[in-house]
Amino acid sequence: MSAVVTLTGPWRGLSRTVWILVVARAVNRIGAFTLPFLGVVLTVEFGASLAQTGLILAVFGAATIPSRLLGGQLADRLGRRWTIVLGLTGCAISQLWIAGSRTLWSAVLATILLGLAFEIYEPPSQAMIADVTEPSDRPAAYGLYSAALAAAGVLAGLLAAAISHVDLRWLFVADAITCLSCAALVAVALPAGERRGGRPLPARSDARAETLLEGRGDLAAGGSAWRDRRLLLLLAGGTIFATIYMQIIIGLPLTLLEQGLPKSGIGIILAISAVTLIAAQRLLRVQHLDDFRSITVGYVLLAVGLVVCAVAGNLAVFVIASILWSLGDLFLLTRYLTQASGLAPDEARGRYLAVFGLSWGIATTIAPLVVTQLLDRTGPTGLWLTNAAVAVALAALQPWFRKRLAPA
Repeated sequence: MSAVVTLTGPWRGLSRTVWILVVARAVNRIGAFTLPFLGVVLTVEFGASLAQTGLILAVFGAATIPSRLLGGQLADRLGRRWTIVLGLTGCAISQLWIAGSRTLWSAVLATILLGLAFEIYEPPSQAMIADVTEPSDRPAAYGLYSAALAAAGVLAGLLAAAISHVDLRWLFVADAITCLSCAALVAVALPAGERRGGRPLPARSDARAETLLEGRGDLAAGGSAWRDRRLLLLLAGGTIFATIYMQIIIGLPLTLLEQGLPKSGIGIILAISAVTLIAAQRLLRVQHLDDFRSITVGYVLLAVGLVVCAVAGNLAVFVIASILWSLGDLFLLTRYLTQASGLAPDEARGRYLAVFGLSWGIATTIAPLVVTQLLDRTGPTGLWLTNAAVAVALAALQPWFRKRLAPA
């Protein structure tokens, strides 16, 4: 692994812990293809009606919200490593339960358990990256994390296409195997409690702790991260971005269908998007771009990509649009995580990242409603131009966010 750490480029100098965590999550991501098939399995294998399937998936989505909050609490109390192992093991058990279910109610209970375990590993994973990297290195570290997941996602799609021709239940078995493989790698290879420089952070003096906790409500006295107004403001901005992101995921296949383009086009677009995220990692090391300037650049690129998507009439133009919005996502995903981890005191970082991560649960609930309404009322052009306008507005608001998110 030492050879990996000496790589040149944007990932040079990243901790061995970061690389182990990235490899482990990539292994897990290769098998994480069951969620798109869950509704199909409930309908085809267990005879659920479309209304029942929709309700079950909604309950699953709701269960992921306390799952992420639990992951944040356990990360700060039980420890990063064992919280990741617990979450992945819970996912594996749930997946095997679904695969082995013989009745709809059994599958429903397993699906709820899957939702409750589904997001536990995210806060400790993100917190551990922040623990072992300097603030200036966090955009590159989170960028590597996102790029690895994107690349593994492409392989996941290919694997899902192969396995689904055999039996849909085997998808859940394969996912459970990758969850357990990832959990084993984390348990064996990741250190416990490592901090920047490969050693535990020194204890802070009372005065230093009070300074760092200023503006964070009563967190120093064991209070809630919810009292930090800056975190709530960041959550609001992150939720709007996540909603745009989820609208792309949901709305793009519908747009291609509306344009009469082949269904295979979505796979091509997603693959090119993943390649873009990997190839453009060096941009995260542009020194004169702080978090707010990077977010501004990200929203501008995202808006341009969405405008191109609005006027696209063939697959080649959609590919150009995906490259542009993927470059925007590269800046936005990494910098939002960097800001959230930077707001948190070390002993509460898991809870902070869990609260911020709720943006994705909220977005996953809102995005389908927004997409279907905009497509119905304005068509694909209206959908993408509306989202582009929101992205431009958020770019323009970054000076305002800077003033309110700046340290006290």
